[in-house]
Amino acid sequence: MRSLPLADPGTPPLRGPVTYLWWVARRQGGILLAAVLCGVVLFACQAFLPYLTGQAIDDGLANGFGPGLLRATGLVLVLGLVSAAAGALGHRYDVQNWLRAAFTTSQLVGRTAARSGAAITAELPTGEVVSAVANDALRVGEVYATLARFVGSLVAYGAVAVLMLRVSVPLGVIVLVGLPTVAAVLGLLVKPLQRRQAAQREASGRLTTLGADTVSGLRILRGIGGEQVFTGRYREQSQRVRRRGEEVAVTQSWLDALQVLLPGLFVVALLWVGAHMALEGTITPGQLVTTYGYAAFLAWPVQNATMMLQATTRAVVASRKVLAVLQVVPATGARAGTATPPPPGSTLVDEVSGVTLETGRVVALVSAEPDESAAIATRLGRFDDEAEAATPVRLGGVLLADLPKEAVRDRVVVAEAMPHLFSGPLAHELDVRGAATRDDLLHAVALADAQDVLDSVPDGIDGELPEKGRSLSGGQRQRVALARALLTEAEVLVLVEPTSAVDAHTEARIAARLADARRGRTTLVVTASPLVLDHVDEVQLVRDGVLVARGTHAGLLDGAAGPGVAAEYRRVVGRRMDEDTSVEQAFDEADPGAGTLPAPVLATPGAHGDQNGRGEA
Repeated sequence: MRSLPLADPGTPPLRGPVTYLWWVARRQGGILLAAVLCGVVLFACQAFLPYLTGQAIDDGLANGFGPGLLRATGLVLVLGLVSAAAGALGHRYDVQNWLRAAFTTSQLVGRTAARSGAAITAELPTGEVVSAVANDALRVGEVYATLARFVGSLVAYGAVAVLMLRVSVPLGVIVLVGLPTVAAVLGLLVKPLQRRQAAQREASGRLTTLGADTVSGLRILRGIGGEQVFTGRYREQSQRVRRRGEEVAVTQSWLDALQVLLPGLFVVALLWVGAHMALEGTITPGQLVTTYGYAAFLAWPVQNATMMLQATTRAVVASRKVLAVLQVVPATGARAGTATPPPPGSTLVDEVSGVTLETGRVVALVSAEPDESAAIATRLGRFDDEAEAATPVRLGGVLLADLPKEAVRDRVVVAEAMPHLFSGPLAHELDVRGAATRDDLLHAVALADAQDVLDSVPDGIDGELPEKGRSLSGGQRQRVALARALLTEAEVLVLVEPTSAVDAHTEARIAARLADARRGRTTLVVTASPLVLDHVDEVQLVRDGVLVARGTHAGLLDGAAGPGVAAEYRRVVGRRMDEDTSVEQAFDEADPGAGTLPAPVLATPGAHGDQNGRGEA
């Protein structure tokens, strides 16, 4: 079997669920055909067994234990061996088809989520995306695991009808008419089942979203006393899901009951006619046995047809949900960039604000409104093409929106203030581009002053981080994110408040190391901390989203850009200086020069470097 996950899941049509399911089938046409062939062989062998059994009985009654009986017995043995082999091999292909279709769907959803940026959370609840991978992808795969047996059942039905017509025309007519009638009656339940399954899936997706939101905000809910309210909402939604599930179960129970009852009535009718014909002498005892064998065997194709109807119904419902995810237009990259990337070392300019990052300079961006400067920094990384049209950014004179997104991501890296960490080995979390050596990793950790993270994670750099890095404090997560950003070795590195969650001494060490490490490479740091500003090449001050002054930290303080700008700049950085002074006083009161926060400030021993211990940044 071709290895999973697939190297390229492909680009599916998004016109509708049937089109999507057909596309998946064509993508795995080889193994699907192999499974169908095995299913046809299996059911063809099973269809011929009652016929050969009846002939063997008639030959034995007429001629005793002779060559005819032995020949029929040998053929039955051969059919049994062939059907066993086809069944075993076909099952392997069925599982392969199921897994391949499910993995293809999961990968497509994952790729869309990764490429869509903020667009996917703006259009769909989180639960819908999670359910598309956790549930819907498996439902899509089921239809291909069932297809081979369904096709084999159709072939067997045709073979049985022909053989029964050879035994007796009335019996053959009963098979030809009766089985489609049973399938048609069962099919009447498909529409209501599909409708109720869709309602259950909708309610389940909302429950997943509500659960994810509640868990992620549990600490906040407890802080504001809203935990019980949200628990009640989750309970109410879970009861709604239960009721939808009961509605599905009622329809499903009718389908299951009729799946037993109708074939049973069909068997009774076939045997009643066959028994009367045997008494009248129009069919032989062996043909009566053949009739009974077919009556029992045909319940299997009916069951497979019902399973196919159910699998198809679930797959159509699931495909609609999957397509809702796949149809999300990415925030960036929906339109292929065709411009030629400018040469390395090009200047990055935000045209609206006037903020300019010249080659090889470490620049700080300061604003009285931190969100304002953070917004400017974020759009330098091109995360929303629609917003980019209103606030164009150029690299070397070329609009970022016109460049291939891969080129922008390779050259410009933005590390936001709220770091996102994933579960897995710490080394993998740090080396997102897969090019760093172990020495590179340790060097980046040292630059970010995150050695204490290695001590707090079992097995250090090779240890496992839990989901969202929850075992780390806010400051530790921030420093891990800083080390990760440094390891990208980006041509342009944008850091938004990279030291907001650490104490003054740690911030001073990081500021000096960061400036030295990035010297000669274009870097922007959004901060108002004098400890950082004192190490950068240039400070750019913005007001109301527009650049108003630029110069060194000392120059702006001394009034090089004018007394009004100096006063404004002092107010902005003075607030941070006051904050740092309070932290410094806490240091001095604990032990002047010791560099350790007192217990009331640093709540968790061993988590040095954080202003808030194990709390959130």
